[in-house]
Amino acid sequence: MKSATFPLRGVHHVSTLSARIEHTHDFYPRVMGLRPIIKTVNQDDPSMYHLFYGDGAASTGSDLTVFDLPHAAREHRGNNSISRTTFRIHGDEAFEFWEKRLDEQNVDHRSVTIRDGRTVLDFDDPLGTALSLVEDGGEVDAFPWDGSPVPAGYQVRGLGYVEITVPAFEPTDQFLTGAIGLHHDHTYPFGDAPQFEVHVYIIGRGGAHAEIHVLVRDDLPRANYGSGGVHHVALRVPEAEQMSGWVEKLGQLGYHNSGIVNRHYFRSIYVREPNGVLFELATDGPGFFIDGPIDAERLSLPPFLEPNRLEIESALKPLTRVSASEPTA
Repeated sequence: MKSATFPLRGVHHVSTLSARIEHTHDFYPRVMGLRPIIKTVNQDDPSMYHLFYGDGAASTGSDLTVFDLPHAAREHRGNNSISRTTFRIHGDEAFEFWEKRLDEQNVDHRSVTIRDGRTVLDFDDPLGTALSLVEDGGEVDAFPWDGSPVPAGYQVRGLGYVEITVPAFEPTDQFLTGAIGLHHDHTYPFGDAPQFEVHVYIIGRGGAHAEIHVLVRDDLPRANYGSGGVHHVALRVPEAEQMSGWVEKLGQLGYHNSGIVNRHYFRSIYVREPNGVLFELATDGPGFFIDGPIDAERLSLPPFLEPNRLEIESALKPLTRVSASEPTA
């Protein structure tokens, strides 16, 4: 079974972890200008929120999701992890706008620079999640959110590439190319430690929205999982009918996987590459409008949890936004 039989399209979503979900719920709409799309719960533990933020059209490939992880310690960064998540913007004026905006919002950031031929701006969210804004060349349609505090021309246009950090190149390379059909395109030196290389893998036709960057470092300890870390990255499967083929292929190649999991808004397969980074293959549909018009204030539940709505809602703490000056630790 050849990998080309089931081509992937790009990044579907990225799921992060937050010990202070109220700070997350403030930061992404107010500072980043992302649209709150869905307020739901962790399907494996309905006592905790699972929040989705994206563009104005709730487009596949635009959404960052956040798992509520109350009282968790902050992640200690290191190997075997998803080490950076990027968002796409377009144009020099947009980068000028965002440098000024991050300053005004008291968000520490690095200077705008060029990395792998693209303009980038690195910073962290309040929980310590490593983020970047990256130039996308205007290659993907933008769907601004009318309710955003960010002017339409400067808004985040969707997710960009994801960087993972691993200690050994060959096992991850074999998984990305042999198992899920990505193409190893080129390498570039890592900025803070140029003796280490970043390998760029192309998803489908490529572009800033369709790459995985693999930083290979044998000098780091394993990341200590926690708040501010990234749980998984999901890649886009365009047709739901392809999912059974993916399960079969991964099994034939010896990669243990979850099988097909119904996440209500999409169907998913979870699989860890050999260095331990969790990937999800997720379908484009049925999408966030499966329950009708989006209402981010209402708790959305998948059908199997709906009979327990009263119990679930009573156990959840109120989800309120906080003052930007309130400490996160």
